[in-house]
Amino acid sequence: MDDSALAWLPRFLSHLSVERRLSAHTDTSYRGDLQRLVAYCDRNHVRNWRSVDSQHVRMFAAAEFRQGSSPRTIQRRLSALRSFFNFMIRERGLDANPAVGVQAPKARKRLPETIDVDLMSRLLEFRADAELDVRDKAIMELFYSSGLRLAELVGLNLGDVDRGDRTVRVLGKGSKTRVVPVGKHALEAIARWLKERGALAASGEQALFVSNRGERLGPRAVQKRIAGWAKRQGLGRHVHPHLFRHSFATHLLESSQDLRGVQELLGHANISTTQVYTHLDFQHLAKIYDAAHPRARRKARS
Repeated sequence: MDDSALAWLPRFLSHLSVERRLSAHTDTSYRGDLQRLVAYCDRNHVRNWRSVDSQHVRMFAAAEFRQGSSPRTIQRRLSALRSFFNFMIRERGLDANPAVGVQAPKARKRLPETIDVDLMSRLLEFRADAELDVRDKAIMELFYSSGLRLAELVGLNLGDVDRGDRTVRVLGKGSKTRVVPVGKHALEAIARWLKERGALAASGEQALFVSNRGERLGPRAVQKRIAGWAKRQGLGRHVHPHLFRHSFATHLLESSQDLRGVQELLGHANISTTQVYTHLDFQHLAKIYDAAHPRARRKARS
């Protein structure tokens, strides 16, 4: 970059601190982002800002990605470039912004953490003698059996569990009600808890799960109790309520391959939300496809 082009950088940084009153941290970030662009332009023999076009910006973003920058970091850098070029347009140094419309690579969705079946079994197989231990076992069995959110579980009332029908009625996000099956182990754990509950629950309390003070159990208490059990059972990792939901969805999907059914059980409004759990082995899916799809079946040789 020639000296006249470089002179725009301190002018822009002064604009950020004086006019826009951005923090020193933001100023440092913008400075670093622009210096990386200048270095890219120097390597590619681009001498002034008027020579920079959208292809240059796009190639700059691609180069950053190849060098290990995350999509989020590249997104931030592109935002810095757009601000810089907008400033130049305002100051009549440019006629158009070459960074407009250039997108960062999409960030890979983080797969949900899960517990494998063996670890889940170890966590749930403990002897429950004290009242609160019986309650905790019922809570964890229900989490894993039915894939409930934490807020859904602590919001349950006595009438929400139908032991005869083996279902639980859940009030989910957006005040939408769904009915979810409850497994055998969870039903047995709940039945045992209901025998103990009367000794703890305050008069008139309708909550299914109560604290040792007889009131509805709160989310934070559930989190602490589950983390404590994971430690006691020697899992060697932090366990939180949503981990049960993730494991429920993953294990069920691996067994059934029924994405739409898992969507209904989880209470997801969009199936795209459920698709994050489809981290199944591709070869396994390919075998299912080959075996099931009419156009994929190979004809027997005659």
